[in-house]
Amino acid sequence: MTEYFDGEVSEQLGVEINAHLAVCEHCEVVVNTTRQTIQVYRDQQVYELSEPLRERMLASIMEKCKKIRCK
Repeated sequence: MTEYFDGEVSEQLGVEINAHLAVCEHCEVVVNTTRQTIQVYRDQQVYELSEPLRERMLASIMEKCKKIRCK
């Protein structure tokens, strides 16, 4: 994934990855979330979450992960 985010994959591999992301919601979410996380850290932004919000978010993410299967 590092090479993909840095634009260091071959053109053909990039096409294949993008085609997969177009049909696999699970992988699209992982890539988008990772991309956003990288941006937050680059910008050195800190987002404090309350404990109840953090727990609800984690529970929601885990529930969706159980339901989604990579195609």
